[in-house]
Amino acid sequence: MPLHASGFRRSKGGQHELGEEHLRPRRRSGFEPPRRPEPQTRINDAIRVPKVRLIGENGEQLGIKTTDEAREYAYGKNLDLVEVAAQADPPVARVMDFGKYRYELEQKAKLARKHQTQINVKEIKLRPKIGIHDYETKKGHVERFLNQRAKVKVTIMFRGREREHPDRGRDLLMRLADDVKEVGLIETQPLLEGRNMTMVLGPTRNAGAKRDAQTEDTLGSEEEIQGDGHREADAPVGESESQPGAQVAEAEAGVQ
Repeated sequence: MPLHASGFRRSKGGQHELGEEHLRPRRRSGFEPPRRPEPQTRINDAIRVPKVRLIGENGEQLGIKTTDEAREYAYGKNLDLVEVAAQADPPVARVMDFGKYRYELEQKAKLARKHQTQINVKEIKLRPKIGIHDYETKKGHVERFLNQRAKVKVTIMFRGREREHPDRGRDLLMRLADDVKEVGLIETQPLLEGRNMTMVLGPTRNAGAKRDAQTEDTLGSEEEIQGDGHREADAPVGESESQPGAQVAEAEAGVQ
């Protein structure tokens, strides 16, 4: 390939320098700036169809109107004209407060997300030669996570020659699974991946039941304490009301 075609020229010293006369303009790619997404719900002036089937603010059917007439009707009510069924023939538009309508949709979506089941995955890391006290601490963490209805990923980390004995890590994982079998069960069997061996535990149906029972007992005891606080004090033993017969006897003694 000749030098003039590549955009370089040879100087007197023998070095190649960039020449400006042979450079070609760089081609611009077809990059387009990101466009702002259009709202899915068309309102007011965004409704371009000639006619709509109009529904009033209280749900009453107002018949087929031109879009201009429907807009004027909505503006006269100080409300918005919202297209609610664009696929219909003609499209259905309703008179409403669009801000309030959008707020209600957001609240419904928020409530739906709240009722969705969220699965949390916690991770606990162990060593094959872990001590008894550290093991008990890690096991307590695993039980706490399972009682919170979360999954637990247990990882055994091998170093150096420990990789030559993966059975020790597998035995440790199976021992842990057996210790927490009341609240957790194995969802993924121990699997060796490089220097780590992992196992996934999932909560059982009984996970969290003991904690819920303790919470109910605590709330019940607090309610009993509050009830005793509002209870009236009992009358002293020596100050009880006198009987009607005793009052008559005292009156007769005074007359005599």
